[in-house]
Amino acid sequence: METAAIMRVQTKHYPKNCLLTVMDRYSAVVRNMEQVVMIPSLLRDMQYNVHGHQAQDGAPDLYNYFTMLKAIRVDVDHGLLPREEWRSKVADGRASEAENEAAKTEKDEEERILGQLDLEAQFHLHFSSLHHILTHLTLKAEEVTRTYQEITGEAK
Repeated sequence: METAAIMRVQTKHYPKNCLLTVMDRYSAVVRNMEQVVMIPSLLRDMQYNVHGHQAQDGAPDLYNYFTMLKAIRVDVDHGLLPREEWRSKVADGRASEAENEAAKTEKDEEERILGQLDLEAQFHLHFSSLHHILTHLTLKAEEVTRTYQEITGEAK
């Protein structure tokens, strides 16, 4: 029996398009990625390449996707940081004052637009966006895992 086989992803049973299903699947796939990828540095300078489409210039390498996917999984599993903590984390990390100002302007515009929508429309907008993003990130986690297995010769 081969020990490098892809682990089966166990998820709870909710309706197929339920947000909880998408969140559980994302968490499970990222946990699997973390268990398979034993040497994340092997992913440096490897570009995301799925279905024969090469990544655009300046796109993050698979190592950056790996670290981003792990960080997002923590938020999915444990909830968001309070807004103030998140802002200070972003400010301490990689955001410059110009980026903060652009984000504030964008947020103000978003709040103005969302204020014009009713709550149900806002909910559906954010729900469908979150569903789409988590599905996309799940595919990225699967690709990081698959690429790592190819690099290390563990792929079937």
